[in-house]
Amino acid sequence: MRRSACASKKTGQTNSTNPISCSPSDLFRSASSKASSKEMERIDNLFYFYANRSSGMIDPEGIETLCSDMEVDHTDVRILMLAWKMKAEKQGYFTLEEWRRGLKALRADTVSKLKKALPELEKEVRRPSNFEDFYSYSFCYCLTEEKQKSIDIESICQLLDLVLGSQFRSQVDYFIEYLKIQSDYKVINLDQWMGFFRFCNEISFPDHSNYNPDLAWPYEFHLVLKQECSSCRTMFLQLVLASLLACELMMLSTCNEPLRFEDDS
Repeated sequence: MRRSACASKKTGQTNSTNPISCSPSDLFRSASSKASSKEMERIDNLFYFYANRSSGMIDPEGIETLCSDMEVDHTDVRILMLAWKMKAEKQGYFTLEEWRRGLKALRADTVSKLKKALPELEKEVRRPSNFEDFYSYSFCYCLTEEKQKSIDIESICQLLDLVLGSQFRSQVDYFIEYLKIQSDYKVINLDQWMGFFRFCNEISFPDHSNYNPDLAWPYEFHLVLKQECSSCRTMFLQLVLASLLACELMMLSTCNEPLRFEDDS
């Protein structure tokens, strides 16, 4: 039988025993370990409540049920933020490991606690130090097929509105309008997706007054800004188009192969 880690050592006296004593740090570690174990047990139980028994994962149906229980729409951007916190790899699915990672970090072992954690999670994601990673993750999370590297225009428009719409409403609206009427691009890749984020962050809108041709911007920007435009919207859309073309040229220069904009299907 194992002795307790807190048991006292023998003193060498044959017919006497010392009382068992524990240091405060030992007691704290023991209590903390038990609490952590109980918390993880509750997190696991919550996972299995929503998980599909045959797949062993929380699937889209389970996520919709979870959202309903939290009284949050399944299209709410905070559900995508929750996936980011879990580092979920497959869109619409949570594994036990991912679930544990996210809920433990949020200290949420009940639906009620998870719901209360969402506002703080949103604040965390929207910090500049985290948001670019979340923005990149949101694109990669939507790559549902093996070796898929681009996303169709319709899906991109929905994703832009969801992820970036609250921060750059006008820019996103103009870009979505352009994407829906143009015929040059059937899909958008990660470089172009990130390029638009950089554009929104670094070029002032609507006057573009901070554009500096001496900085490391694509040469196409300089050419476009020399042109006379009839409206701010026209200027913006021309800049965005130049940004997409610049991404294509950069890829050409690195791989020496043409970038083909073809539908993945």
